[in-house]
Amino acid sequence: MMALNTDKAAIVGIGQTEFSKDSGRSELQLASEAVRHALADAGLQPADVDGLVTMTVDDNDELALMRSVGIDRVRWTSRTPFGGGGSSAMVEHAAAAVAAGMSDVVVVYRAFNERSGTRFGQPMRNGGIPDLNFHLPYGLDTPAKMFSLWFQSYMHRYGLTNEDFGRYTVVARKHAATNPNSWFYQRPITLADHQASRWIVEPILRLLDCCQESDGGVALVVTGIERAQDLRHPPVAIEAATQGNVAGDNTLFNYYSADMDRFLQAEYVAEQLWGSTGLKPDDIDAAMIYENFSPVVFYQLEAYGFCGQGEAKDYIKDGNIEIGGKLPVNTHGGLLGEAYIHGINNIIEGVRQIRGTAVNQISGAAHVLCAAGQSAIVLGSGV
Repeated sequence: MMALNTDKAAIVGIGQTEFSKDSGRSELQLASEAVRHALADAGLQPADVDGLVTMTVDDNDELALMRSVGIDRVRWTSRTPFGGGGSSAMVEHAAAAVAAGMSDVVVVYRAFNERSGTRFGQPMRNGGIPDLNFHLPYGLDTPAKMFSLWFQSYMHRYGLTNEDFGRYTVVARKHAATNPNSWFYQRPITLADHQASRWIVEPILRLLDCCQESDGGVALVVTGIERAQDLRHPPVAIEAATQGNVAGDNTLFNYYSADMDRFLQAEYVAEQLWGSTGLKPDDIDAAMIYENFSPVVFYQLEAYGFCGQGEAKDYIKDGNIEIGGKLPVNTHGGLLGEAYIHGINNIIEGVRQIRGTAVNQISGAAHVLCAAGQSAIVLGSGV
């Protein structure tokens, strides 16, 4: 049970578009802009790229992106499943390709018009997801409903209320309020504001527990650690990367787990990361945690061992996840505060923290965890 643990791959460039609710341009244009920004940040040219990685749900065709950006030839392409759960796995694919000599420069990208175009948060029909055939007759037609059925068990077992979840949202919005890239820049909220937001699934999720629907694109560039030393920025090493899938796992309908009150996939990922790196939870300086809904942060804090089972509510309440706390979480505002670009924007924030260029910079950040449920990476200095 070992993660990809290599000193051979690093992130050398990051790029993004603005995050909005109406981009006014195609998803391909958003992807192309983000890729060009990431290459410019790295000091590389499109002709240097020979690998591309995105998600299975991305509508941007690799060949179209090559034409748009000016990439000449590509010898490695891959896509990750599980939606946002595969966001860190995208970096794992890129790092594996570089470490194996299958590619020299890999671009990881994700772009969409999720607000002005297809809105993920709205009621679904079959749409090629076989599990919907079984669950739709029971009224489970939106992600909020699907996930709430899982969260309800956790709330019951550990005595949480929606107000507990709101304490995470308040912190996310506090971090977003000082981040000019975030949609909610200069718009912090109080717990009272959270509790005044309308119910989406009563008594589990309110509107302010749900991630945004955003338009935008993000990209990052992965190459070998030796080549990285000669580029524009100090390299950000991919210290470990892995995935975790277990029996009973389900991306949307996670009701068949051996223990619904734990995130067993994330626990499996944590075993691999800590075992392969020798790191411990106390060695992590900041964590970028995928949160399509606020309760997912609670599950993952416990899965990675930052606190015990059922203790996340007090861990958050005591201020541990704020800037200056024991484990600052989503220092850019996360998917609730900054934008929802399927979690790849969380990884970009992790890179900024290691570079020392984040808006809400953690002093001396040496190890950053980017966790996305079924996948995760640890970033560190590659100097």
